[in-house]
Amino acid sequence: MAQNSSRRVLMIAPTSFFLDYGCHVRILEEARALLAEGVSVRIVTYYLGDDWPGLDIVRSRPTPWHADYEVGSSRHKITFDVLLGSRALRTALNWRPHLIHGHLHEGALIGAPIARLLRIPLVFDFQGSLTAEMVAHHFIKPTGVAHHWWRQLERRITQLPEAIVTSTVHSTELLARTFGREEQVYPLPDCVNLDFFSEDSLTVSERSAMRAALGVSPGRKLVVYLGLLADYQGIPQLLGAAAYLRQRDYPVSFLIMGFPGEAEYQARAAKLGLTSTDVIFTGRLPYAEAPRYLSLGDIAVAPKISATEGSGKILNYMAMKLPVVTYDTPVSHEYLGRWGIYAKPVGEAQSLAQALAFVIRNPEVARIMGVEAHARATRHFSWQRTGRRLLQIYDKLW
Repeated sequence: MAQNSSRRVLMIAPTSFFLDYGCHVRILEEARALLAEGVSVRIVTYYLGDDWPGLDIVRSRPTPWHADYEVGSSRHKITFDVLLGSRALRTALNWRPHLIHGHLHEGALIGAPIARLLRIPLVFDFQGSLTAEMVAHHFIKPTGVAHHWWRQLERRITQLPEAIVTSTVHSTELLARTFGREEQVYPLPDCVNLDFFSEDSLTVSERSAMRAALGVSPGRKLVVYLGLLADYQGIPQLLGAAAYLRQRDYPVSFLIMGFPGEAEYQARAAKLGLTSTDVIFTGRLPYAEAPRYLSLGDIAVAPKISATEGSGKILNYMAMKLPVVTYDTPVSHEYLGRWGIYAKPVGEAQSLAQALAFVIRNPEVARIMGVEAHARATRHFSWQRTGRRLLQIYDKLW
């Protein structure tokens, strides 16, 4: 068996890596953890996205008709994936990896024929059900014919790799229950860089100055959200909760950090009677700035509604010692255990508002929840541990 220093892993990332959210952070931190273990990693990804120091990134060609098109869930993605597959094949033939690590369903589907051609193993990084995500995004109906065929395709993709790693234990159970895949499936939860996400990112004076610059007066609590702005992320419910608390004169502001669609959600906030003091939108926030802006908060919120996808932002909040308000989902419980403030019913703005109100009224409880959540993150959610675990999985295959 080759030593770690001579092992080569080709990651296929069907997204505009690197952007500042979600699966991009998982791809980044897994690659960095493997590099720390001495493994060579090359990432093949779409033509858009930011480079990251120390990472070997190869990009596909742009589409001939629209070189600056930003990737989203659309029919254009098929073309991006074809171009990505071509680049991945050429890279694999030249670089000769020992293993292919396909992120998301498209990464596994692209990687499967290449892995077979080179007679090397394929690992599928499963981050939630493709079909469930399409339903959540309103691309297909849960009872339509299209749902059946997409579910069949998803089932087929789950049978292609030699091993699957999942971002949550819940996803491992989903694969067994829904798609019949039980063997060589390993939960590899999202983790957090505890040195990077630190409550000491700002001094007391810096924190006060930044809050004042945002228009947050000293007497107001600040609820922070960091992530994509999308309906399935619970942004409408978050705005509804903000309106509920404003109507009841809670001294609280919301700092919503992320993209896209800031203008749309600002308009929704205005229709709810929310002012720029009530809700502050930053737009896209560079990943390097995330700890500083999270340090401004008193409470963190993760209103994601999906029952199958991970929610890595919760771990960032935990690392910052922030009390976390989230919906009562299996994924949230995996991260927070008993140290989360859970809103139910899931998907209701009022339940989210009431959970936030509880934290605002009970600052000492909030402090304890934040401290204990941080301790839990330290014990269970370190990327260094994940790198070693991922290497153990690879060792069974190559």
